[in-house]
Amino acid sequence: MKPEDIAHYLVSHPDFFNEYADLLSDLQIPHPLDNKVISLLERQAIALRDKNKVLQDKLLELINFGEENDAIGEKMHRLTIALLTASNFDEFLSGLGYSLREDFSIPYFVMRLWGINCVNMDYAEFTETSDDIHAIAESLTNPYCGNHVADEIKAMFDANAEHLQSFSMIPLNTTRTIGLLVLASSEIERFYADMGTLHLKRLGDLIGASIARHELASDTIDNEQQSPSDEYQI
Repeated sequence: MKPEDIAHYLVSHPDFFNEYADLLSDLQIPHPLDNKVISLLERQAIALRDKNKVLQDKLLELINFGEENDAIGEKMHRLTIALLTASNFDEFLSGLGYSLREDFSIPYFVMRLWGINCVNMDYAEFTETSDDIHAIAESLTNPYCGNHVADEIKAMFDANAEHLQSFSMIPLNTTRTIGLLVLASSEIERFYADMGTLHLKRLGDLIGASIARHELASDTIDNEQQSPSDEYQI
């Protein structure tokens, strides 16, 4: 008889130990950690404690995930309010920069925008970028996280570039791709290949929608020939 046969028999006959109750106290089995022998009941108690420990660890892990998501949700909410209440591009950049640095602890980031009808094109965010950068942004269906980016992208960080070891590239879209947000860190594991990108994608969606809001306002100014100070302007 194989061990599997015995196990199957006991599962199929749950009343076995009712008929042979003395076996519960007489059976001696090895302790899972020590060399001593223990009774079946003691071994069951150990197994239950081990199972309970695993379940407790999983529960704590779920609670930690929930708390982290709540914290990120609160930060995203503050950023949303800041971008919605920004009346011009300066306030938009100020709110975004403060959130990334103070709330999300990301000191290094650059944003490049293109194909937008704007009143003021003197911001660094409108610095001309190559077709390769446009192609990278358009190819991203989800944010990229990892340790390697194109040299042109790394060069956007100027003197800080040599210290950066991990990156996240987030495409910015409206009805089309209008730019790329790049987050960077000197920590090699800050942005890693297998990390979740849901919140990063939502960040990109929020920024893209906010830029579209300002762009629409600038179009309205042009169409109605109003003074830029009368409406939102980017």
